[in-house]
Amino acid sequence: MRFGSYCRGFTENTKWCCTTTRSCAGAAGTFRSGRNCLNTAKRVERIVSAARWSLRWARSSRKSCLPERFFVYCRAMNTTKLFCLFRWVVVGFLLLWFVTHAVAQSKPDTGWPNYGGDPGGARYSNASQIDRSNVAQLKVAWTYRTGANDQPTKLIQKAAFEATPILVDGKLYFTTPYDKAFALDAGTGAKLWEYDPGVNLQRNYSEVASRGVSAWQDTKRKRGQPCRTRILFGTLDARLIALDGEAGKPCLDFGTNGEVNLNVDAATQTEWTGGYQVTSSPAISGDLVITGSSIADNWKVDTGRGIVRAFDIRTGKLRWTWDPIPWAKDTKPRTGAGNAWSTLSVDRERDLVFIPTGSAAPDYFGGIRKGDDKWANSVVALRASTGEFAWGFQVVHHDLWDYDVASQPLLFTWKDGTPAIAINTKMGHVFVLNRLTGAALLPVEERPVPQSDIAGEQSWPTQPLSTISLVPEKFEPSDAWGPSPADVQWCQEKIKASRSEGIFTPPSLQGTVVFPGNVGGVNWGSGAYDPKSHLMIVNTNRLVAWVKLIPRDKFDEETNKNQDNRIYGEFAEQDPSAYGLYRTFLFSPSGSPCNAPPWGTTEAVDLFTGKKAWDVPLGTMNPGKETGSINLGGPIVTAGRLVFTAATMDSYLRAFDSETGKELWKYELPAGGQATPMTYTLNGKQYLVISAGGHGKMGTKQGDFVVAFTLP
Repeated sequence: MRFGSYCRGFTENTKWCCTTTRSCAGAAGTFRSGRNCLNTAKRVERIVSAARWSLRWARSSRKSCLPERFFVYCRAMNTTKLFCLFRWVVVGFLLLWFVTHAVAQSKPDTGWPNYGGDPGGARYSNASQIDRSNVAQLKVAWTYRTGANDQPTKLIQKAAFEATPILVDGKLYFTTPYDKAFALDAGTGAKLWEYDPGVNLQRNYSEVASRGVSAWQDTKRKRGQPCRTRILFGTLDARLIALDGEAGKPCLDFGTNGEVNLNVDAATQTEWTGGYQVTSSPAISGDLVITGSSIADNWKVDTGRGIVRAFDIRTGKLRWTWDPIPWAKDTKPRTGAGNAWSTLSVDRERDLVFIPTGSAAPDYFGGIRKGDDKWANSVVALRASTGEFAWGFQVVHHDLWDYDVASQPLLFTWKDGTPAIAINTKMGHVFVLNRLTGAALLPVEERPVPQSDIAGEQSWPTQPLSTISLVPEKFEPSDAWGPSPADVQWCQEKIKASRSEGIFTPPSLQGTVVFPGNVGGVNWGSGAYDPKSHLMIVNTNRLVAWVKLIPRDKFDEETNKNQDNRIYGEFAEQDPSAYGLYRTFLFSPSGSPCNAPPWGTTEAVDLFTGKKAWDVPLGTMNPGKETGSINLGGPIVTAGRLVFTAATMDSYLRAFDSETGKELWKYELPAGGQATPMTYTLNGKQYLVISAGGHGKMGTKQGDFVVAFTLP
């Protein structure tokens, strides 16, 4: 619709304003839509009425609001006194608006104040300075090195720099794999402060990662007062810490000297506290900080409790606790986990927090935890202020495949204005639900699935399947792939000797093909949502896994006999259940995956229709070939119609056209980019920032870099 059509139906004076506003806007480049003029015109109508009344009052009282020479000037312009006054009022209004707008534009853009961009994890930025026409011109603006790898520790073998910085008041805040917190100047990358919480790096931990921090501003405190801005994060040794955002020092009124010990009432294994941790940033709602936990998989049945807790953000006092598997207290031994290790989402307007939960312990044998295991493997909505249960949706019943909900729930508005939530899963299924009720907005069907043949196991007869499926779900001998005939033959024989009946085939004694594997599908990288195109962008993994249950009395023998297999897979005790396990990816002897590429993709799905818009291989595991790559890390999407993501084995940061999936730019990072990037605008310049420190378990190049890009 043309600009002028918005001006119809108003008085001549208002039409003049609309035309004048358009001219000013064209010069200043500020108005982007005629609707802005429409709103301005309506306001000016009220100004005109007030001006007329004021002038009548002025004339009746024989006073003038402006000197006579003003009206002489107006007569020279062949304009009535009233209209001339109106013109000056409007010009003054526009000048005031423009100056205010220009000053506002020079302030830091708070466009990435949360780990997921916004509290609902949309990973969308309205910044558009970097777009499809110029993204190929991106250059490094600054690089910062944290020094995280300078101190000697065996933990580097596991360490993963997965942090996404957040932007608050012109400062970037983030944590290293060892939980050291940093604040950088967002324009220069200069260090403002760092804080070391003193994590014991000689202890063993299940995971060595920290995906980031959260921020909260205390409106009851004046600027300059300590801890007006609080930076909150969890640690490898399960502490919740609050720091002053300006000084980088503990907020001493929070908990005990700025810390809350999360091990209390949650960690059950005193002989190894490294199995209960926090690796994701907490959620903020009102004056509450809400956190889950990361719990080591498969080593014990009675691992830490998967409780979610809310604390007063000023004092650190416990406000509420929610247990995803309250029935576990009746199992012997007590079943642990069911924990929320990924990032929570918050709908602050509706007082809801959305909890993504993992599987109950242990992952691959459920003989002790009979039933559907609610609310493990679910997304649960709680009242953020009280912890009261609102609704829950379980994506896997009685999980036997380590199919945690690893992705942050994505909050968005559906096509009819319905508040909605999208749940990405390791299975590659996407569930689109009503955010208020949990009812499906796109079809979900409970279908019969293969059943377990293991003594003592009672697998669930059906599983929920969505109409949105991002990855293949079945793998047969005819699907085997390899770089040579010998590789193909080996893979075919392995599949024939195993159970392979499609998605949700239970673990077995002879071995079971699991496709998608336990890394996904979609992992913690989560999705990014473009509200203009209603496309959700996700990174997926497409690697076949293989798992075998081992009877308890043969576990030690199998472990000792197959020491070499530890290089490519994992033995886990699942103690004291009847079975241990061995799990691995299905690779041929030459080291090639048994399934054909792509092994990793970036994909776009229309969340209104459920239809896939595009998918492309993401990265490579074989230089020169578009094989796609195993990936950990997520995408972001911008108003410049760009998708940015790294995550791959080849250490490149890439930009894709968000409408077509065409790769437009890539840059080789100094270390693996197993993190989600972020973007913001500062002093009129858009920046793109990513952590590049590699991933010990993936085997990507390790480092300690934070890299920022801008246009020349």
